[in-house]
Amino acid sequence: MLSGIALYFVFRIVDPNAIFDAFFSSHPGYLLLAFVAFNGSKIVAAFRLNRFYKVIGVYLTSRYNLLLYYIGMFYNLFLPGSVGGDAYKVFLLQEQERARTKPLLLATLLDRVSGLAMLALLTFGLILLREDLTGIPYLYPLAWSGLLLTIPAYLLLKRIVFTRFMPVLWPTFFLSFWVQLGQLICAYFILMALGIQGGYLDYLILFMVSSVVAVLPFTIGGVGARELVFLYGYRFLVIDESLAVAFTFLFFSTLAISSLPGLAFSFSPLPAPSGAPISQIKKS
Repeated sequence: MLSGIALYFVFRIVDPNAIFDAFFSSHPGYLLLAFVAFNGSKIVAAFRLNRFYKVIGVYLTSRYNLLLYYIGMFYNLFLPGSVGGDAYKVFLLQEQERARTKPLLLATLLDRVSGLAMLALLTFGLILLREDLTGIPYLYPLAWSGLLLTIPAYLLLKRIVFTRFMPVLWPTFFLSFWVQLGQLICAYFILMALGIQGGYLDYLILFMVSSVVAVLPFTIGGVGARELVFLYGYRFLVIDESLAVAFTFLFFSTLAISSLPGLAFSFSPLPAPSGAPISQIKKS
């Protein structure tokens, strides 16, 4: 419902015809490159999640883990925020592997936290690269504070809440960098597909901010949330509001098309999940 309300406000302010014209006139070659970059980032993200699962004794084959990740992506399309698919992955592993729920939830939650920490770090960095944003009070001091405090806060949270995952702290955080870099490359190619000639940094900043907002469990698949971020962000940054909304639609289309294999995997037999015996978190 909130997604529909958000889109209603977007289309009241921005001319829908201008959005659809930009959408359907986008360059297919750049969209293909965006598709490749997006899926590359998701493959790395699946590998990162598997590292967390191994810490709690859940040993999944690379193939099964990747299929499971795409199933989660598919369910995220119509479940609130981007966490519904994560919950479904936990459910499947609990049923098939008879593993306890709490360790699975912690591993899956930490995977999200790791991604969000890197997302925040890169967002603050991009903001500091952008000059002349004096229209937003205290933006640069806040960005500097965020840049300096994100990693210590992440370390502290992991030490307090996710202690058992400390051995894979830096390898997984490094993987998070490549995940977010893949997302940025995907966004860049979508901008190229729309024929946008300049102001890339402004669009990428809003893209990163919208990625944080899209995770919140208020909209379906992030639809509406991204559009609102871009719509109100153009007041402070040099972007075209029609192209910005077309960008969000193209990004969601890339996500939706990439998630289609998850639909097929949901209704077909999956391969054997375990790459090794699960001994640490079996149900009693």
